[in-house]
Amino acid sequence: MTIHFSVMTYNVHSCIGMDGKVSPLRIAEVIAHYDPDIVALQELDAGLTRSDLVDQAHLIAKSLEMSYHFHSSIQVEEGEYGNAILSRFPIHLVKGGALPTHPVNKNLERRGAVWAEVELKGIRVQVVATHLGLNRRERMCQANALSGPDWLGHPDCRPPVILCGDFNALPGSFVYRHFIRSLHDAHRKGRGRRLKGTWPVRLPLMRIDYLFVTPDITVRRISAHRTPLTMAASDHLPLVAALELS
Repeated sequence: MTIHFSVMTYNVHSCIGMDGKVSPLRIAEVIAHYDPDIVALQELDAGLTRSDLVDQAHLIAKSLEMSYHFHSSIQVEEGEYGNAILSRFPIHLVKGGALPTHPVNKNLERRGAVWAEVELKGIRVQVVATHLGLNRRERMCQANALSGPDWLGHPDCRPPVILCGDFNALPGSFVYRHFIRSLHDAHRKGRGRRLKGTWPVRLPLMRIDYLFVTPDITVRRISAHRTPLTMAASDHLPLVAALELS
């Protein structure tokens, strides 16, 4: 039996668009247009004044009739800020956790990851979503942690596995090379438009958002979608892949 499904990863910039408007429902509209089965979202607010005290993951998931799990990377004001995984299929939270900070500068923004198991017609797919730091040494520590025994190296994190999110790293960087030792860059395995960037939306020259997959997952198509709607909704473009499992 062959299972077809689609995955989106999307940094939503606290649902603050390029026009300055805060609109989780606009982000939901973007997601609905591409109709993915699994969605990894980064930079979500929950209970923050800058975004009208809304629990963005909850609102987006509810409007799309999807299940979700949110992990808070940091506490801001009285609210939270972090990552989420949404799914149309049954989803079970395995863990959410912090990633290492810079070895010297401990004042940088805390980063985290969330790991969920999604059941696709009897096949359990491990999905790990993350948002790495802006500092190179920090990202190296975080990449090593993600590959270690608490995450991708955990005995329960068996293929098929998807690692996705905003890695703040270009192809050829340490982080990129680190992950393609054991995973495939979906953008290089799939048929679709030429490799193009995901950030910034007005001139997306930088490819820093990725979907990495284990070899048992076939990538049929993948693209970063640049439309008037996606150019308004966030500062990143959504990356969407059509995948297949046999």
